[in-house]
Amino acid sequence: MPPSTEHIVTSYEDELTELARSISEMGGLVEKAIVNATEALIRTDSELALATVAADKKIDAMQTQIDDMAVSIIARRQPMAQDLRLVIASIHVANDLERIGDMAKSTARRSTQIEGLAMSVQFKNGLRHMGELALRQVKLSLDAFAARDKDMAVDVVERDTEVDALYVSLFRELLTYMMEDPRNITMCTHLLFCGKNLERVGDHSTNIAEQAYFLATGKSLTADVEDVKREQIKG
Repeated sequence: MPPSTEHIVTSYEDELTELARSISEMGGLVEKAIVNATEALIRTDSELALATVAADKKIDAMQTQIDDMAVSIIARRQPMAQDLRLVIASIHVANDLERIGDMAKSTARRSTQIEGLAMSVQFKNGLRHMGELALRQVKLSLDAFAARDKDMAVDVVERDTEVDALYVSLFRELLTYMMEDPRNITMCTHLLFCGKNLERVGDHSTNIAEQAYFLATGKSLTADVEDVKREQIKG
């Protein structure tokens, strides 16, 4: 390979590596945002909440950076096959990470609205558990994407039902609490929205897992699952 061609190939590979690294960095920021938002909510820590809201600007900036990087690679390098899948999938993943950041920011903001209101230990534990499950989903989906691991991606999608079930349980408990005493309505309403934010984090993690599956196989996870179901029905 001539030196000039070798330089171009090395430069191209460096750009793809930098794109993957940026996704990983953005994922780390989002994971921290989930942890901080959940803690700010449970402890009604306004200082931590405001810091979490402010940190979301960095997450937004990273999405823009990744989008610009991906568009530049497509325009200049004209990637094909697996490289093209990586670039396209990175755009989708960055968008889902940005939305997860928004969920964390929204939760942090709502935590400042319940200062001075007594939250039961039961709700604190429920929200903490939801936060832990949501964080686990984000971590697993990003690991699946980085490793191009289709089995791990499928596992993330299957585990999403745990987050959904916990949200339904929390919803019912909060609703009962409001019906028992109207004075609880304000706090419970904020907690309902916070619980929904964490449930949405799980949904966006599923989207990332689907991109990981696409990156690994070149196929749609949803379509493959439907094919399996059809074969099972025929069997």
